[in-house]
Amino acid sequence: MRKFALIGSGMVAGFGIALGVVSAAHGANDSNTYRKLSLFSDAFERVRANYVRPVQDGDLIDNAIQGMVSSLDPHSSYMDTKAYGDMQVTTRGQFGGVGIEVTQEDGLIKVISPIDGTPAARAGIKSGDRIAGIDGSSIQGLPLNDAIDKMRGPVGKKITLTILREGEKKPFDVTLERANVQVDATTWRREGDIGYIRMPGFNEQTAAGLEKGVRELQKTIGPGLKGYVLDLRNNPGGLLDQAIQVSDDFLTSGQIVSTRGRHPEDTQRYDAKKGDVTNGKPVVILINAGTASASEIVSGALQDHKRATVVGVTSFGKGSVQTIIPLGDGGGALRLTTARYFTPSGHTIQAQGILPDILVSQGDEANIPKIARPSEADLPGHLVGEPLTRKPGPVISPAPGKKYDDFQLSYALDLLNGKMTVASATTKPEAPAATKQ
Repeated sequence: MRKFALIGSGMVAGFGIALGVVSAAHGANDSNTYRKLSLFSDAFERVRANYVRPVQDGDLIDNAIQGMVSSLDPHSSYMDTKAYGDMQVTTRGQFGGVGIEVTQEDGLIKVISPIDGTPAARAGIKSGDRIAGIDGSSIQGLPLNDAIDKMRGPVGKKITLTILREGEKKPFDVTLERANVQVDATTWRREGDIGYIRMPGFNEQTAAGLEKGVRELQKTIGPGLKGYVLDLRNNPGGLLDQAIQVSDDFLTSGQIVSTRGRHPEDTQRYDAKKGDVTNGKPVVILINAGTASASEIVSGALQDHKRATVVGVTSFGKGSVQTIIPLGDGGGALRLTTARYFTPSGHTIQAQGILPDILVSQGDEANIPKIARPSEADLPGHLVGEPLTRKPGPVISPAPGKKYDDFQLSYALDLLNGKMTVASATTKPEAPAATKQ
């Protein structure tokens, strides 16, 4: 039986996985366990016999499993056969939908972030928006997987989402046309003599996309190429093996990440191999509160090895690994937290996040409600992290009255160009990290 380790922070009408290992489950072996199982059997029989309308036995059992697993922590859940199949489709990099990563909160579907270049992003759907209805029907209390199913559909067919937004007095409708969503597609462009690489997530194509982007930028810019900006903002994670490969593309040796779980076999260490696709050019990584899981692995690995300068604000702080455990023929699968991951320095970022080398705000954070930018530490039932040993320094933000389309990116570009961005803080930034030649 194949088992998979998943490290994403949310669901994009499906989510990414990576090969991993999990030990067989062992329950508490005491007499109280059998009494509780008998209690469950009794409750099951009473519900199926006396509920106001007939219910399917399979639905009752599925919901019972979901309740058991989802109560463990915010990232563990049960997937029925269809949800499990949808997840496997999504990890291959595309599906028909509107292009939003979502989670469930207070009975509604909450937008973590829209996916770059999708119908949702073009229509102005924002992080923190809540979806209250789909095609005129309320989805209050609807299971997350069912709501995701409703948002997916044939390419070209329209769907109307009813949105609740902080600061808006009334709900409003947004009509979208479903498209063939390319999940987490890596993109790149030239910014003068600097290569900008945007990585919105980690699927089976991510590392290959990065390597292709670097080759294209080297060809386009030529020998005058000064360095790279790797944009991991609002990147919720995905495949562990892709995070390892992306880190390895910049590193020539040393540990990338390690995982530690309940059992000895859950402890794994992943090391870099020789070779740097950028030939040691300086790298600046952009992160924010939406940077989570796999993207935190990359940020932490390159930061600990001083291979990149991390710029932005503290990341989400999801430092746990979820393993996908199939439950027999037609039984769906469990998405179960089985380990924590650690950066090369031995630091777990669980509920703490990656602290940037240079704290740079976008300038609009004060206007974004806290509810729209939660961290792992805000999630009920989250795994407790370790105390922070580093204290954040001053935060650099745009100078009053000066407008930027993207201040964090402007700061990163100026850093690589050896310039000083006009800002409200006077702290001199460190030089961007590069491989020693």
